[in-house]
Amino acid sequence: MRMEPVLCYESVNGSCPKTIYPLAIRITLYVILGILVTLTVFGNFLVITSIAYFKQLHTPTNYLIFSLAVSDLLLGLIVMLPSMFRCVETCWYFGDVFFDRHYAVCQPLIYSRKITVNVVLIMILLSWSVSVVTGFGMVYLELNIWGIEEFFYTHISCVGGCVLFQSGLSSTVSSVLSFYIPGIVMLSVYLRIFVVAQGQSRRIHITAKISSTGQNKATKTLAVIMGSFLSFWTLFFVCNIVDPFIGYSTPPVLFDTLGWIGFMNSTFNPLIYAFFYSWFRKAFRLFTSVNIFKSDISETTLFTE
Repeated sequence: MRMEPVLCYESVNGSCPKTIYPLAIRITLYVILGILVTLTVFGNFLVITSIAYFKQLHTPTNYLIFSLAVSDLLLGLIVMLPSMFRCVETCWYFGDVFFDRHYAVCQPLIYSRKITVNVVLIMILLSWSVSVVTGFGMVYLELNIWGIEEFFYTHISCVGGCVLFQSGLSSTVSSVLSFYIPGIVMLSVYLRIFVVAQGQSRRIHITAKISSTGQNKATKTLAVIMGSFLSFWTLFFVCNIVDPFIGYSTPPVLFDTLGWIGFMNSTFNPLIYAFFYSWFRKAFRLFTSVNIFKSDISETTLFTE
């Protein structure tokens, strides 16, 4: 396959090189990535709308799902959509929860007192604040290139490029804060949930098993969501933390591919909800029918368990 190297901005000094892929490859990439972006945005928008619209879904647990869906929706619009154009065109033209299930299973009698709406909102605020400070603060303060500024501006920085370049310290800190610590916490918390749930299941009488169905489903859903997160993002963060220590020798195409595999986690989350939650499937049917225009539709019973 022959690819002709040109510049992102022909009339600008210091422009990044541009790779022009054959038309068939560009169209294929746009179709595949466009479908992923559309599914991510539409699926998470449906989750957000369902939880916001139907009063029966206004629960602390669903507020956490709401926050995750907002995060996934923003990723689809603000990250995946521009990244699609950058990956295909190879230039930048746009200018410069888990503790809820822990309490529900391990401390069921005090769950309603401990995990209130205010507590959940505080948890959501903290998680978003840490993410904003870690993500934007590190880049805007240029902490990501601290100690390697000369190398970055001499060999990496160019007009039309958009690459997150990090020093060894920056990649290590950002990866540990964004992935490794949350991953270890999630695995530890879920392990405790699993052990306690197994013990409870042996003590519950047959007549009480029906009442625990909802909690069991929520716990299983959490396991799938957590496993999905770890599966989709592990390769990217392994590469991200290793790359500075091997002379930044990771091919850009590989880095982009691993990044998009991570993005797909946000695409699959609504599909997980659709598979495990009957309320999501019922809400989808209501939103795609004329019944949604009825004034009392928000009072609809989406689940009975």
